Amino acid sequence: MLFRDITPLLGNADALHATVEALAAPFEGAVDLVVGIEARGFILAAPVALRLDAGFVPVRKHGKLPAETVGEEYALEYGTDVLEIHRDGIHDGARVLIVDDVIATGGTALATARLVEAVGGTVSGLAFAIDLAFLGGLARLGAYRSVSLLTYP
Repeated sequence: MLFRDITPLLGNADALHATVEALAAPFEGAVDLVVGIEARGFILAAPVALRLDAGFVPVRKHGKLPAETVGEEYALEYGTDVLEIHRDGIHDGARVLIVDDVIATGGTALATARLVEAVGGTVSGLAFAIDLAFLGGLARLGAYRSVSLLTYP
């Protein structure tokens, strides 16, 4: 298992600001809500939501959200897990941008897109700071509009 560290980016105000701007810009005027994927996705999704004048909705691992949830099981590189969203977190027809720090195999992103749709939202797109291209995650997203700022071979 190989992890990519975004903490140097987060610690640099100019880099963080530029990242938030670049993630938000393609979706200006097309988003009502921004969904952040636990846990590092929260760090980028919340300021992207502010930038887009949109609300923020967390997607978390099983058992972490306090209200009634909808869950989605997904495959990881090393097994399976379950993501959940509040059943009432997204109103019908809401235009939703999904944000995460890294896309690897795409399993987490696809599970999140399915959750958004299961509770009535429409996925406007997905945005990632880093694409680990050698794992093929963006390709798995199919017809969903996807943006990544940096591609790692």
